[in-house]
Amino acid sequence: MRKSTMLAGLAAAAVAALTLTACGSTAAGGEKLSGVRIMVPNSPGGGYDITARTSAKAMEDAGIARSVEVFNLPGAGGTVGLGRLVGEDGNGKLVMQMGLGVVGSVYTNNSPSTLTDTTPIAKLIEEPDILVVSKNSKYTSIDQLVADWKANPGAVPVGGGSSPGGPDHLAPMLVAKAVGIEPKSVNYIPFDGGGELLASVLGDKIAFGVSGVGEYLDQIQAGELRVLAVTGPERIADVDAPTLKEAGIDVEFTNWRGVVAPPGISDADRTALIDAYTRMHDSPQWRDALAANGWDDAFVTGTEFGTFIQRQTDQVGSVLKDLGLA
Repeated sequence: MRKSTMLAGLAAAAVAALTLTACGSTAAGGEKLSGVRIMVPNSPGGGYDITARTSAKAMEDAGIARSVEVFNLPGAGGTVGLGRLVGEDGNGKLVMQMGLGVVGSVYTNNSPSTLTDTTPIAKLIEEPDILVVSKNSKYTSIDQLVADWKANPGAVPVGGGSSPGGPDHLAPMLVAKAVGIEPKSVNYIPFDGGGELLASVLGDKIAFGVSGVGEYLDQIQAGELRVLAVTGPERIADVDAPTLKEAGIDVEFTNWRGVVAPPGISDADRTALIDAYTRMHDSPQWRDALAANGWDDAFVTGTEFGTFIQRQTDQVGSVLKDLGLA
């Protein structure tokens, strides 16, 4: 009796193992995703692009998904991609990498599609912006830069990897206001992602650039770029630069990135996507990626992320109005 019970148990375990293998499930639990596409709504080399490709690799390396495709659809600060996503109603195999930049671009581009039209999946990371110059720049401190900027705002062009309303635009506008510069007088030059901005910073075609730290870590470590200040609440490890507050500028600003899906997807597809990103978040591959890119973990999913998006939408609209930019 005991022997037959043991054999029955072994047989059941074998059947269960075969079933898991046939379904393509991972050791971490849950079914392995296949055929998912991640849309990046700006150019290669920017923060969204790096985040999307890093998450795709982490999912594949952790055995959570197979053959994840990342593609770029730039334009209008991410709202071209947003319009495409909203038009893909019910497509549970498509997600879009996004963040604070898209929130602002909806306002400044009068986008007919908004983030409230999408299905929130997961907020992934936060990271501070940096105020950065080339190694050949005459500016070696934030104080020197601010002195020139206040003397003649129009003669000190600043570039950012987002369109007006995005994080790389909001950060210098808040700094300008804090040091007594009228935001409307700032000579802001938008680039479609940090990748496009980099060449202008390295070539001293602008006085300084504003971007996420993760996009420029290699150039900073190689000595090609000099960081004058960090917008977040704390200094960044291995980056020799003060926070804005340490420099006497009363600004604290942090960017964030997440993932949304089209409207109208099934409950099963929504659950599968949230589950995949949750397992990715818990993987050693993702923990290594956070450390390598200087990203802060800011993981929330589903309804909680949707509430956060709505709160950010309201806040950005208010800030743009206060700055006289909306």
